[in-house]
Amino acid sequence: MDLDLSPDQKLFVEATRDFIDKTMPLTAVRELAKRDQGFERSWWDRGAELGWAALLIPEESGGGSVSGEGLLDLAVLAEELGRTVAPAPLLATNTVIAGLLAATDGPDHSAELEQLAAGELIGTWAVYEPGSGFTPLSPGLTANRKGETYVLDGVKDRVEVADQADLLLVTATTDEGPTQFLVPAATDGVTVTPTWSLDLVRRFGEVRFDGVEVGVDAVVGRPGAAADAVERQLQVAVVLQTAETVGAIFRVFEFTVQWAFDRYTFGRPLASYQALKHRFADMKTWAEGSAAISLAAARAVQAGSPEAATLVSSAKSYVGAKAPQIVQDCVQMHGGIGVTWEHDLHLYLRRVTVNRAMYGTPEEHRRRIADLISAEKEIA
Repeated sequence: MDLDLSPDQKLFVEATRDFIDKTMPLTAVRELAKRDQGFERSWWDRGAELGWAALLIPEESGGGSVSGEGLLDLAVLAEELGRTVAPAPLLATNTVIAGLLAATDGPDHSAELEQLAAGELIGTWAVYEPGSGFTPLSPGLTANRKGETYVLDGVKDRVEVADQADLLLVTATTDEGPTQFLVPAATDGVTVTPTWSLDLVRRFGEVRFDGVEVGVDAVVGRPGAAADAVERQLQVAVVLQTAETVGAIFRVFEFTVQWAFDRYTFGRPLASYQALKHRFADMKTWAEGSAAISLAAARAVQAGSPEAATLVSSAKSYVGAKAPQIVQDCVQMHGGIGVTWEHDLHLYLRRVTVNRAMYGTPEEHRRRIADLISAEKEIA
């Protein structure tokens, strides 16, 4: 992102990049792809020590950020992770943290927040359901109250890091309306089944709830009042996702440009051909546009702007549409080697393609923008 970074932020970025380059290069990512789990818990623990799960949390609650604007710092971090398609549960855990922070009028979850910030727990948002698009406020999973407990029944799928998460932030339907619950993954009746993922290291799973009993203290916020927290979670998730995607496409563009200068045909470097220059110009324009709209969304969400919802969906719509196209063009620029398993291009293509689909497709976010505009007109 084209941020005017403070000296402290620059130091944070340099330390983060150095840590990622040393501990999670692409060779390590390829090794993780061969294992059952997408990331090493010990590696996330080290990231948490650097503050990766504490940036959104106020200092009085055990958190703190470099600049005082935690979401912007977190977006810069997400971009760095995107440059190496690292498998950290950054988005999953921080989305849960955002939801807990947004729900200020319900049961106290400060203990879980502290553990999430310290890296002792990993959280994830269980919001998708089989056969359904991204409809977070229309969950099919039900939560029926019986005295001082709720009984959860239903299935969630496309749950990121499902098999490694300790806490599940679950959206459910209750008699009062959409409600969120913080459910430990080890609760009786919770069954996690890993599912196939296009991304080799970002793993997903199906989570089945069969008569899962949780206390009323598991509610996040007030029963039936999940809308505001869900909106905050969506905004944070998309800001981090688009920032990560921007990091990925800029890295791919960088090494593709270098390839074009190094690769010769008929005694000339590929970069010297006019037709290819036009394609590079288009890709560069799309990449810079992606960075600009992603940054605008991050700033709006950080500031709590009334335009945040529209900018977030605009960012997801634009970046989600352009990123796969940029990487696909880079694959074509590389020629035959670009479609081999040995080249790193497919790792980036997989990541941006998955990011395009998760937390609302570009098409779903365009419909969301239309709904937001319509709602504004009705209010006016």
